[in-house]
Amino acid sequence: MSTREWNTLVQPETLAAALGAPGLVVVDCRFSLADPAAGEREYGRARIPGARYAHLDRDLSGPHGPGCGRHPWPDAEAFTGRLSAWGISPRTRVVAYDAGDGAFAARLWCLLRMLGHEAVAVLDGGFARWTALGLPVDDAVSEPAPEPAVFAGAFDASRLLDADAIACHLAQGGLLVDARAPERFRGEVEPIDPVAGHVPGAVNRPYMANLDAGRFKAPARLRAEFEALPGWRGPEALVAMCGSGVTACHHLLALEHAGLRGARLFTGSWSGWIDDPARPVATGD
Repeated sequence: MSTREWNTLVQPETLAAALGAPGLVVVDCRFSLADPAAGEREYGRARIPGARYAHLDRDLSGPHGPGCGRHPWPDAEAFTGRLSAWGISPRTRVVAYDAGDGAFAARLWCLLRMLGHEAVAVLDGGFARWTALGLPVDDAVSEPAPEPAVFAGAFDASRLLDADAIACHLAQGGLLVDARAPERFRGEVEPIDPVAGHVPGAVNRPYMANLDAGRFKAPARLRAEFEALPGWRGPEALVAMCGSGVTACHHLLALEHAGLRGARLFTGSWSGWIDDPARPVATGD
């Protein structure tokens, strides 16, 4: 099995054949913004055999603070402690999945990638495709405790930007890509955050544009679409954002799957930007 197969996406059939293999950990990232307990309930009812559960608020985010947004980037020590408790070490192959589109699984993928962990992939099509293919599920009331591991490391701070760094990035002609839905980007609706609109100078590419019928588009197609964005100057000049730094990770995954490595993340994203009322807000296209 090539490294590439396990560092961006993995197909359900491939994962099913590897279940139970030494050094493989599967993590269920199902979550609902409307009902934060829903994903864990679904995990309790049925999951990929042996999967651990990662809660977006509890496990994949850090404590709230000024400018950090609704889902703050976690502290490296706290997050690596969680990885260790799940039995994940720097030598572990990790597969993350969610209900289907990969948005929450991509957050775990991005966290691991920013730690320099290469052997992590998102299940293409998620649990929806897994069950549609009739692959095995586990509904046991409890799972055996994972073997503890040791994972230590630090995030690549050069790829994690705050609002001040975003202002400098835009002033230098960098590309800021907002992964939210078009109507939120334009400021026509805002169901979550207290201010509608977008960061002036950002361009909109909804994260769902990375998918076709629930699965990621082919690498060549993704590459062509990203390279067609206005202001494209290569992946190193691109920063992804969204509402809170979660679905933006979907863009980083899609870019890397397309062979475009090196893009960065606005961790606080829109909810962090508007934390300071003095920052400018744009509406419309």
